[in-house]
Amino acid sequence: MASMRDWLKGPNSKVGRVVVVHCKAGKGRSGTAACSYLISEEGWVVEDALFRFTTRRMRSGFGAGVSIPSQLRWVRYVDTWTKHRKLYLEGQVEVVEVYVWGLRDGVKVAVEGYIDEGRTIKNFHTFHRHERAILETDEIDSTRTPAPNHEDSLPLPDTRAQAERVQRQDSSSNMDAGADAAIFRPSHPIILPTNDINIDFERRNKAAYGWTMVTSIAHVWFNAFFEGRGPEQNGIADPKGRFEIAWENMDGIKGSARKGTKAFDRLAVTWRAVGDREKGGIKLPQIITEPKAGELVPETAAADWRTTENSNSAAMGKDLGLRTESPLSMGGSKASSLRSSGSSPLGKEEDHLVGVKTHGPDGEDFVELHAQGPPRGGERSDMVVSQPDLGLPKVASPEPTADVADPGGISDSGMASISEKNEAKDG
Repeated sequence: MASMRDWLKGPNSKVGRVVVVHCKAGKGRSGTAACSYLISEEGWVVEDALFRFTTRRMRSGFGAGVSIPSQLRWVRYVDTWTKHRKLYLEGQVEVVEVYVWGLRDGVKVAVEGYIDEGRTIKNFHTFHRHERAILETDEIDSTRTPAPNHEDSLPLPDTRAQAERVQRQDSSSNMDAGADAAIFRPSHPIILPTNDINIDFERRNKAAYGWTMVTSIAHVWFNAFFEGRGPEQNGIADPKGRFEIAWENMDGIKGSARKGTKAFDRLAVTWRAVGDREKGGIKLPQIITEPKAGELVPETAAADWRTTENSNSAAMGKDLGLRTESPLSMGGSKASSLRSSGSSPLGKEEDHLVGVKTHGPDGEDFVELHAQGPPRGGERSDMVVSQPDLGLPKVASPEPTADVADPGGISDSGMASISEKNEAKDG
């Protein structure tokens, strides 16, 4: 935000400068960055910033520009950060337990987070059968003492011992589809280097000839500092907390709402901040403030999205459909599992560019060719040029005449617009 601010209106800024924000479709991540700038540097309210981006970026009837739940969550984090002195403390956090209500069979649960200054998403832990207990009730009894060696874990209901006995007796079967709740408690501490936490779900059903069918994929990102009310408490976030979310509000595949069949009803994650009382090279929280105008803005190197390691990040390379079954995939959800050739049998992959506007330098929409390929000599192309609505009287466009058309039947203005569109695609 500070680098965008300085470029546009800093001490060395120049008139006419713009900031170019891009991602794969110029919608979700770009919209998150653009709205964050309007909120943090221009004083916009969240709803107005999101609405402005949608009206400028999306065609009517195609939904919101920023629509992924975790991205909307981060936009509101930015709003909270802006309202409380723009103070942030980056620290290590431990995922203590994961509660899942209505968990279906065959679901794998993993914990992921950022490394390498946010350039890579790493799988820190995938839960296995011995770390899971099926509960007979969906109520958490707050009067019971925490489990041994997990002083910050949420207490379990009275049926915990009986549920664990049932689990040991039937450890070879998949998760009971009718279970009210299940708890995942790691056998060793899961410590993430930053406050950002991702819980990843993948549901698989066994198929023939060494294949498995992936029927559900979903994940959710949240930040322990903001969920722990750090900005509201002068940078001192709650030392522990719980994040809850329903299945309907989870992120889908590759930035879409598509998640496949329902894998669970709702989720709760208990976490705690890791302080200097811990052993083994634990770092103290890092205080991060926004650089003032004219100050040096620290920047990191761009992520290398072509590397194999980064391709294993959450929601990258994952899709519904057939996978090969390997010892790794049998033990947990792995984004690196091989995909079958051909399209997914559960539906066509969504087009990320559907409903996204493409604008010219003055705000006009690019020419859209409804005819297949360039027009033949002597034929008129079916071209539509859409101008932005500036509240001015509508003026009918004159019919093109033969003396302004080139031998191919396209006018000079049409060629210029098509050229601009091609240049935009190449860029």
